[in-house]
Amino acid sequence: MPKLLRARAPRDAQEERQIRKLAGARHAPADWIQRARIVMLSWNGMRGPAIAAQVGCHPETVRRRLRRFNAEGLDGLGDRPGSGRKPRLTQAERSQIIALAKSTPPGRLRWRTWGELEATDETGPAVWTLDALTAAARGQGIAVGRSQVRRILLAEGVRWRRTRSWSTSKDPGLAVKER
Repeated sequence: MPKLLRARAPRDAQEERQIRKLAGARHAPADWIQRARIVMLSWNGMRGPAIAAQVGCHPETVRRRLRRFNAEGLDGLGDRPGSGRKPRLTQAERSQIIALAKSTPPGRLRWRTWGELEATDETGPAVWTLDALTAAARGQGIAVGRSQVRRILLAEGVRWRRTRSWSTSKDPGLAVKER
């Protein structure tokens, strides 16, 4: 005969209050609500198959959730980390890409102190484009693709293109000509 699995008794009144509050919540994550209801129904004396029928899940799910609650308590109601694909880039590499986009491109012309225009690297890009940023990141040893650079910059709200502003004309008769 299989062993009956029940949720352990609450450690203190606060844990019991939190479980009951979570089980009746309307604005909490649905999976947490379901798991709290499983524990609460077990405290009320219901068995695994009856709990599964009332909550709308498989009896094995009830057993697994009760075991986790018995071992970990309230923290056992949540999901364990580790599901999903792991990020390929570290946060430091993402920060390097963002800093690169905010820096001045090596091919941009600048006025030097002696009054001439000069670029730091004449073969480098004058403006940052996704291709130029990707090449520069790869030059720094970050294995990243163009689409990944775009996603990183969009997520951070960083602009990689300079906006074009309309220049004003020096012609004094321009206002007359526009009309």
